[in-house]
Amino acid sequence: MSVNSSDAPRMVEVVLVKAGRTKIRYPAELLQDDGTRIAVRAPWAGAGVRDFGFVRFEPGDLFTEYYWRDRWYSVKEVRGIDGTVKGWYCDIARPAVRSGAELVVEDLDLDLWRSADGTDVRRLDEDEFAESGLAETDPEAASAALAALAELEGLARADDGFTHLLT
Repeated sequence: MSVNSSDAPRMVEVVLVKAGRTKIRYPAELLQDDGTRIAVRAPWAGAGVRDFGFVRFEPGDLFTEYYWRDRWYSVKEVRGIDGTVKGWYCDIARPAVRSGAELVVEDLDLDLWRSADGTDVRRLDEDEFAESGLAETDPEAASAALAALAELEGLARADDGFTHLLT
């Protein structure tokens, strides 16, 4: 099913699951669902400001989020309240599952950040991934997660960044 700009806005509930528990859920506007890739838009859903040192997520930030049913990651374009792109925050996750108005994504503890200008590409939370025990409990998922991280890092370091992936 494809959603285009002539359709009325449709809402979905994004549900991020981690270690079998719901980490956060938030409403998002469904922008597109072509059967493989799902795009949604939502304001920063966290409580207050989250300062990572290299980027701050804060009230007023707008996230355009891309999820795939056949890939082990999601990519979130982050814009400040003034519309300026801050960068892209990527979660390594199991392929997304959409059921009606609910979009469920299972976070696998690995993340990647790419700044707007592409000069800062960094892997995040590798220690959490190692501590999760996924390599022992589900070696195939752990292998897929590491391959997805490597793929995303390659895309993030490319001259066109995520352009071809998100268009």
